[in-house]
Amino acid sequence: MVEALASLAQETRLDAFRLLVKAGEDGMMAGDIARRLGVPAPTLSFHLAHLSHAGLIACRREGRSIIYSVRLKGFRALLDYLVEDCCQGRPELCAGVLVTCGTGPSRKIRPCKPVPAK
Repeated sequence: MVEALASLAQETRLDAFRLLVKAGEDGMMAGDIARRLGVPAPTLSFHLAHLSHAGLIACRREGRSIIYSVRLKGFRALLDYLVEDCCQGRPELCAGVLVTCGTGPSRKIRPCKPVPAK
């Protein structure tokens, strides 16, 4: 979990992660993420690799495009870690904090691997 927290401690990575959370299961193409954040593609690739290595995002190839999305299992584990001790044995204390991540139709989502530059 320390790796996930460290990954999100960087502003560009946090912005990308938040954007992908909003995008939901469909995710976003790498180029769209770069344009929305105003980040050069090589810089974005570096940051997305960080998030992937931390288990927070996944990617899939659709034709020539790479689609990034939040990895629900990694996101859920991070949330569980963050709220684990907040309740102090009293779940009602954390009722407004606990979040359930839904899952939808399964797609072939795998940890991202660096894509060679052209």
